[in-house]
Amino acid sequence: MELAELALILIGGIGFCILIGVPLAISIIAGSMLAIFFHGGANPVIAPQRLFAGMDKFSLMAIPAFLFAGALMSGGGISARLIDFANALVGRFTGGLAISNVLSSILFGGISGSAVADTAAIGGTFIPAMDRSGYPTRYSVGITAASSPISPLIPPSIAWIVYAYLTDQSVLRMFIAGVIPGLLWGIALMITAWGIARKNNYPVFPPASMAELWQKFVVALPALAMPVLLLAGILSALFTVTEASVVLVVYALIVSGAVYRELTWTVFWDALTEASRLTAAVMLILAGASLFAWMLAWVHAPETFGAWMQSWVTSPLMFLLVINLLLLIVGMVMEVNAAKVMLLPVLFPISQQLGIDPIHFGVVITVNLCIGLVTPPIGIVLAVASSIGKISVAEGTRGVMPFVLVAFAVLAALTFLPVLSTGLPDLLLGKMP
Repeated sequence: MELAELALILIGGIGFCILIGVPLAISIIAGSMLAIFFHGGANPVIAPQRLFAGMDKFSLMAIPAFLFAGALMSGGGISARLIDFANALVGRFTGGLAISNVLSSILFGGISGSAVADTAAIGGTFIPAMDRSGYPTRYSVGITAASSPISPLIPPSIAWIVYAYLTDQSVLRMFIAGVIPGLLWGIALMITAWGIARKNNYPVFPPASMAELWQKFVVALPALAMPVLLLAGILSALFTVTEASVVLVVYALIVSGAVYRELTWTVFWDALTEASRLTAAVMLILAGASLFAWMLAWVHAPETFGAWMQSWVTSPLMFLLVINLLLLIVGMVMEVNAAKVMLLPVLFPISQQLGIDPIHFGVVITVNLCIGLVTPPIGIVLAVASSIGKISVAEGTRGVMPFVLVAFAVLAALTFLPVLSTGLPDLLLGKMP
């Protein structure tokens, strides 16, 4: 069979399964198996071997531990303390609750690393509170949806582990690379939220006293210290990223149980089941990705697509701009890690042929896909936030659009200025060879 026909069967099979509602991981495996069946030279025994190989990597052991720690901290009262501290810190400013919303997402990102989890946890608290305080619901929904995708950028994040695994990069370097883009996005949203609130005379709350602010800080300190201790331990070579994930679980158990005393058997069991469910989903996608990438290589898809792109893409910057347009569309309908699994086996080799720094490329595509989560009309996070606010997605779109435009500006800065992605990792870890 011609390679073009085999590639069509592979991609078409996956696309058909997705269209009829088959979960993405199963769709990838089914499409790959279909291509193997039609290819006379491919031994079907390769399928289980590649599926196992997709999960058989030491760095992936960090995924269940990070997810378990995040679930423990969410259920153990950590997120509530972070929100209280954020409110006390910035609630005095015009649009203070909106700014606190963004700040909470930045802080929460170091715990959950998930945009949807951030939307549910932060939005469930802030959207009703902002409504009661006199903010328009579409504004509350908009700022919540726009700030939630910051979570996958703030370490520790599953998004960076998945990218590092798929492209054979350092997990630690990707963690550090996400800090400046996440903070840049958050600061841009805070400034925009303040400007909109000031223009529309949204409510201002009395400032918290220094005693109250100090009390909130002390209570939240165990949560605030977690990302700092994590990165300090890794950078000092006290433990590896994978070992750090286990340290984080122990830390979460101690803080939630001994410090905040909100860790019950119910919370523990719920956290364990949630982490197990999410781990199974991620690992199954990665297993399918291994088989999918092998089939793409078998049919020479990266080389063929790369030759076609290089016939009209004349520079690395032009390639990044084209990829930005593609990924913004993909990100509207597909979760960040799932999109990486589908696209990186084809796009990453081309980026390397063009001489694009792999860390810079990882940051650009991750930020891009995160923006897609909130971009109307299909953004997943926008739909979740609108549901929490009990308004239509169309109404939520009106509230989120100013913030989406700001996110586009941040993406443009990251695309044109690689140092924003590579500067901090190079400073702390040294330049890549």
